[in-house]
Amino acid sequence: MSLFAPARNIAVFALCLLTALPAMGDEAIKPTDEGRQASREVIQSLEYGHYEPVTLNNGWADKVFSRMLKLLDSQHAYLTREDIAQFSDLRTGLDEMLVEGDLDRVYAFYDLYQARLESRLEWLIDRLENQPDFDFSGNERLPTNLEDADWAESRNELDDLWRRRLKNAALTLSLAPDTSQDQPVVDTSVLSEIATIPAPAPNAGPGTGDSGKTMSPEKIAKQLADRYKSQLARVKQTNSEDVLSIVLNAATGSIDPHSEYLSPSRGQSFDIQMKLSLEGIGALLQQDSEYVRVSSLVSGGPAERSGQIKPADRIVAVGDGDSGEMISVIGMRLDEVVEHIRGPKGSKVRLEIIPAKAVDVTQTRTIEITRDTVSLEDQAASSRVVESHRNGETHRVGVIKVPAFYVDFDAYQAGDKNYRSSTRDVAQLIEKLKTQNVEGIVLDMRGNGGGALQEANSMVGLFIDRGPTVQVRDARGRISLYGDTDRGAAYDGPLAVLVDRLSASASEIFAGAIQDYGRGLILGNQTFGKGTVQTLSDLSHGELKLTRAKFYRISGESTQLRGVEPDIAFPSLIDKDEIGESALDYALAWDTVRPVSYRMYGEPWQFVAQLRQKHEQRAQNNPNFHYLTREAQLAEQFQAQNNTVSLNREQRKREMEAQEAEQLALENQRRRALKLPEIDTWTDARDEALQAGEDAESESPIQQAAMDESAEILLDYALLTDKGRKPETPAPRP
Repeated sequence: MSLFAPARNIAVFALCLLTALPAMGDEAIKPTDEGRQASREVIQSLEYGHYEPVTLNNGWADKVFSRMLKLLDSQHAYLTREDIAQFSDLRTGLDEMLVEGDLDRVYAFYDLYQARLESRLEWLIDRLENQPDFDFSGNERLPTNLEDADWAESRNELDDLWRRRLKNAALTLSLAPDTSQDQPVVDTSVLSEIATIPAPAPNAGPGTGDSGKTMSPEKIAKQLADRYKSQLARVKQTNSEDVLSIVLNAATGSIDPHSEYLSPSRGQSFDIQMKLSLEGIGALLQQDSEYVRVSSLVSGGPAERSGQIKPADRIVAVGDGDSGEMISVIGMRLDEVVEHIRGPKGSKVRLEIIPAKAVDVTQTRTIEITRDTVSLEDQAASSRVVESHRNGETHRVGVIKVPAFYVDFDAYQAGDKNYRSSTRDVAQLIEKLKTQNVEGIVLDMRGNGGGALQEANSMVGLFIDRGPTVQVRDARGRISLYGDTDRGAAYDGPLAVLVDRLSASASEIFAGAIQDYGRGLILGNQTFGKGTVQTLSDLSHGELKLTRAKFYRISGESTQLRGVEPDIAFPSLIDKDEIGESALDYALAWDTVRPVSYRMYGEPWQFVAQLRQKHEQRAQNNPNFHYLTREAQLAEQFQAQNNTVSLNREQRKREMEAQEAEQLALENQRRRALKLPEIDTWTDARDEALQAGEDAESESPIQQAAMDESAEILLDYALLTDKGRKPETPAPRP
């Protein structure tokens, strides 16, 4: 079986909320013979080929139907309880229908959803064309996430929800400055969630609706009406293939988040992505309710090099070139969004995004990225030296950045003895650092989403003298053992691996092996938790990406779901409820297999208590690290607070101002400690961060703080072990 370990779930495919069929009264879309056959093949593959045993019964049918409801109407905004009850037979009979390829009933359900969707868009357009008088006083609030709410009892109940949604849409636009009479303004107000961590506003701070030129009520109504008309036009273009994708991905997604049906067009796009030859911005996207979110950035790609876009940012509009019209992509299918972003190498694309840290959806900003291909050179490992001054002495720690586990397969298969790979590059960098007399090496694998499994195995071999690295168990329970077979180690000195929530798959295998061998310290954050293996197979119509195996560490623990826990944890600005395997529906469970025999190289856990104490003392006096800690706390605080948004204009502004004031005070506290000039507004910090992002070699102060502290911890460890000191309180192995 051909194994690959994708760096997280590449472009998770769940057609968005506003993708649908023609309205009742129009000719309904029918399943095709090709679709019926694809259904039979997919279900057979799930039943007999998936890693997790699949029992086709009423319970599974109910899971598939619930998953389909979430793909279609995650915020419970279109369908009523009565609508769903009309198709309650799908909760018990959908399994047999899919097995037999009998899709008429499930297509009929989709047709009902289509009718409700079109009716709602027409309702919105009608209200807007009658020039509604929005009243932004009073105490109304709009819930930001209704995923777990009960389904509405009646259409009147949904009318009230959409009245408030429409009011929020108008309020959002009224708070944004009107920068052009002709440039369309993107409506972000129908988003189902409001991000909760402060970030810069696009052109001014809170209150721009009073201090700058804002849109008139008439223009607001026209902008929104035009937007919903555009959505309605797209809705009517859906075909049978779109419906089939929703149905079959509801089936695959009810078992695990990485199994996926790929339509013929989607399969072609997936092949392009896996070959890294896609000319675009180098960002992996996923559908999340009504919007498209950045799930990760390709190492060395244009988006990462720009420093302007981050994981969990949401894309709300796309414009081609310097002056192309900004097209709203809210409610647009994922593959359509990708097509808008994709373009020739060297051309530019503008993206309007809501940063993951935005207080409010009015705080969008527009960025510009030059499209490019991602080459092997862009992902190449690199090294540098970090100096630490202690008691009048200068200590040097080497840092090797490993963005991905890569290999030039073409050169390797052609027999080129000098083929390029991450292991070979790291080996050369180790030799370079040795000549610079470093006292330890930190491998920086933050953001490393994985890559070639063979490279993870061989790179472990640079730090051990032969041995196993990972176990792979298939659906039949058979275990294959992979490892390093080369004698000797390239480096046997003090070692640490720095990881974060975006370290996934092969990088988790590497970090887990280093930890199990006792070869070095693991620092940073809990990793992603992608511990499954997928294969890609052809169907008579489309392709199927299917989970067939699972990774296990040599200690017997799976990397699935839990990832790798660091020996010393740093604060994280990435919300684990948003990013990571545990944030995905129906993620496979963590479990264990029997450990294998392997040699221990050290006992770093014996020193962790001492190392953590020294680290905490330093962190308190490090302005950048203190900022990281406090900002992570603020993120949790705002996340807990913002489950609704005010529809009162003044209250909305006060809430935004209060959160931004906290963030601004924290930033200026950091600046005062570092004797840097203070800033007056959060916009100043945004501009400074974007300017720094233009330098591909630069790191933010927060990223640098984590790197510097990792070097200090490793130096502590090197000094302790070099002097042969024993820990003050011996700790058992975790």
